[in-house]
Amino acid sequence: MRILKFGGSSVGTPDALSRVIEIIESRKDSGQLTVVVSAFRGVTDQLIEMATFAAMGKEDFRPILEEIEKRHYSTINALVSAKHRSDVITSFKMMLNELDDVLQGVFLIRELTKKTLDFVVGFGERFSALILAAALNDRGTIARFTDTRKLIKTDSNFGSARVLTAQTFLNIREYLEENDSSIIIATGFIASTNIGESTTLGRGGSDYTASLFGAAVQADAVEIWTDVDGLMTADPRKVKHAFSVEYASYEEAMELSHFGAKVIYPPTIQPALKSGIPIVIKNTFKPEHPGTWIKKEIKEKKGIIRGISSIENTSLITIKGSGMIGVSGVSARLFGALAKENINIILITQSSSEHTITVAVMPKDADTAKWMIEEEFAEEFKADIIDEIRVENDLSVIAVVGDNMRQIPGIAGRVFQSLGRNGINIVAIAQGSSERNISFVVNRKNEKKAMNTLHDAFFLSGVKTMNLYLLGTGLIGSKLLTLISEQRDELYQQYQIELKLKGIANSRTMHLSDNSISLTDWKNELETSSRTTDLPAFISEMKEMNLPNSVFIDCTASGDIKEFYEEILTSSISIVTPNKMANTSGQDFFNLLHQTARKHNCAFRYETNVGAGLPIIGTINEMVTTGDNIERIEGVLSGTLSYLFNVYDGSVSFSELVKQAKEMGYTEPDPREDLNGHDVGRKLLILARVAGYSLEFEDIDIENLVPEKARTANGIEEFFNKLKEYDDDFENLVNDAAKLGKKLCYIARFEKGKAEVKLEKIDSSHPFYNLSGTDNILALYSSHYNENPLVVKGPGAGAGVTAAGIIADVLRVANTKAYSNAGW
Repeated sequence: MRILKFGGSSVGTPDALSRVIEIIESRKDSGQLTVVVSAFRGVTDQLIEMATFAAMGKEDFRPILEEIEKRHYSTINALVSAKHRSDVITSFKMMLNELDDVLQGVFLIRELTKKTLDFVVGFGERFSALILAAALNDRGTIARFTDTRKLIKTDSNFGSARVLTAQTFLNIREYLEENDSSIIIATGFIASTNIGESTTLGRGGSDYTASLFGAAVQADAVEIWTDVDGLMTADPRKVKHAFSVEYASYEEAMELSHFGAKVIYPPTIQPALKSGIPIVIKNTFKPEHPGTWIKKEIKEKKGIIRGISSIENTSLITIKGSGMIGVSGVSARLFGALAKENINIILITQSSSEHTITVAVMPKDADTAKWMIEEEFAEEFKADIIDEIRVENDLSVIAVVGDNMRQIPGIAGRVFQSLGRNGINIVAIAQGSSERNISFVVNRKNEKKAMNTLHDAFFLSGVKTMNLYLLGTGLIGSKLLTLISEQRDELYQQYQIELKLKGIANSRTMHLSDNSISLTDWKNELETSSRTTDLPAFISEMKEMNLPNSVFIDCTASGDIKEFYEEILTSSISIVTPNKMANTSGQDFFNLLHQTARKHNCAFRYETNVGAGLPIIGTINEMVTTGDNIERIEGVLSGTLSYLFNVYDGSVSFSELVKQAKEMGYTEPDPREDLNGHDVGRKLLILARVAGYSLEFEDIDIENLVPEKARTANGIEEFFNKLKEYDDDFENLVNDAAKLGKKLCYIARFEKGKAEVKLEKIDSSHPFYNLSGTDNILALYSSHYNENPLVVKGPGAGAGVTAAGIIADVLRVANTKAYSNAGW
């Protein structure tokens, strides 16, 4: 004996019903079948809507009724041949007239009781079972339409009736014995009282119907056919990486279904659980998929957790009062008060001090629950034993479920660390003594983010998805996307890090997408975007997307972007940037950004601010973090100036050498921006701050290499003409140095609180003497490196090495578990 249940998505269209018929026919020779069906997709909602309109005295219900009639007639015409069509149409029309009469009665008296609503909503299952049975008979498969109101008996709690199990089981067994030669096509969801009043088993009750049939006859299995591949690790509409699990225990399935796993209806498992009958979740549209088997015991249990589930919208009610401490019976009175109004409690948590009790209820019950509690504890309020009853709305409950969580230490810590690192605050926590379920409450806007964060942490073998938002697609930004595209597969396979581009903008247009933006076709997507770049709108939408492990990458040279950094970090979105503007603003702003990053568990990384991809800032930060004291910083921090003074020997005039460097792309479009030393000063400022010193840009003594008259030149051509007038001065400098066996070097230095940037003469004993080309070099003197400095040397400029440094910073964000006091 097998029980097959097909949900609304499986019987939503004639094509879907054809698939159902094929599945039934493929199984008809394997034993007796009972098929339980739901209403066509959306019909139950339409029935409720019609009844509501009718009770309000609105004729709006009639067009909906006509739509339902047309849809079912169309399905009959598609699935039943003409010679057998008239009988099923007649039966359907009789049911439809019955529905019309009831709705007309509701319309006339303007009243809709729960009892009447149960009668109305049950028509959807009656329609679908009638049509499916007729279609099977038309194809030569003997099927019997069965109205389960004759078999399943309940109490009179209309809307969610309680089944009278013994009587129901007896009715089912007798009925199936009498009709053992037919495939039973039974209506799900509906039942009746002993006096024939229609009732329903609650939304999703068709699963319960199937389970009741299975338990009554000790079926081999109950198969729940739906539109997913089984019990999923999470809701695939919220977690795109969700996948089906091969097995789950009854307890795991019960926990997951209670917290919103829509594949099964919570009471479904109860009859099967008592009878030890497996439940199989299958996909109507992929019948070859093995689905999920739900059994009493699972011998092989892979993974720590089985799934993550949620209730999207809940309300928390907290009772607070110092007078409750040590007083017995408070909880009993609380639950009793809510039970009077049939208010279901989703989650309960109480502080060990007994000072507060918090319960989660559905939002529709929140006001009633508060009123009932206030009424129950009215005397305690007067006596100030209870201080307040607080209601919090727009919350979600998330449950992490798995039998293997028991007796394994550190699971809760792993859950909450993952959430904390993504800026997700926990409002309330509950865990049962079985250790099978950790439940917690978060702000509703964080539900999807929390589920994705935990799914990555527990199910993807350590794979971490980094969601990137790039501002600036110039030389560095474009190179960054090229490198990510080239390295993406290796990063995933070797380091379990998946990089996804979710937003991109340049000075003209911007594009953000829930689906990842192509790393190879991003130019086309950006150019064809109809959205003009609006930075506040870009940041607002990035925040609203609320994705875990989000990183904002600022690849612009703009000084305006930094004004948004605090807002971004406050949203627990990390920032990676080669843009120096934020870190060279005031010391207070520098401190604020690092404090904000630390407070909101995100990262502010800017390794490429100095030395492109060289490990300079990270090295200083690690030295400080481990207790070393940076006493002196010296460096050649400009690739342009490094090249000029490494090459300049007087054989070519200085002005001509600068012109050649510009043509080779070694200088800024206006070489004065390199020669004035301000960029080097800004880099020294950042290094001093990272080393733990407080410093402002104005405190740095910078030697400007642009001659006075050339500083105000109009345009580049005039600048070179003015610079040419000083060629002899520069030649004298280099000759004087050569006479002393020295060379010129433009050095940035910080020591004992004093910062300076100037052109110096150095001899062969200096660490910088053998510098060549455009290389940067940094020497760090510290408590640990006091005689011989720690030296970092290499290419300090270029789009390739800078882009690689940005990727390195993104990977550091992905792998960071804790941030230092510097916010690094």
